[in-house]
Amino acid sequence: MMTDLSIIHYGAMALVVTGWVGMAVWAGLRGWNGWLALKRAELELLSGRSPASEPPASYAAATRIDVADLKERVRKLEAIAAGIDL
Repeated sequence: MMTDLSIIHYGAMALVVTGWVGMAVWAGLRGWNGWLALKRAELELLSGRSPASEPPASYAAATRIDVADLKERVRKLEAIAAGIDL
């Protein structure tokens, strides 16, 4: 009977310690992400760009792809207008 209680006691302690370690790791990662965001903002200020002046990189890539697609379409339409088969 005594061993059953000690197993439960140690199991509960292990769960509590695991929970505290998890919360400490979570808080540390949140702090790290905040620090990285601060450093990114500082770098943007030092480079002379405002953070909101440029679209995110994913938009820039999508815009380049759209422009390339439009150029290809214009090239094909010009070829059709000139009577050249592609």
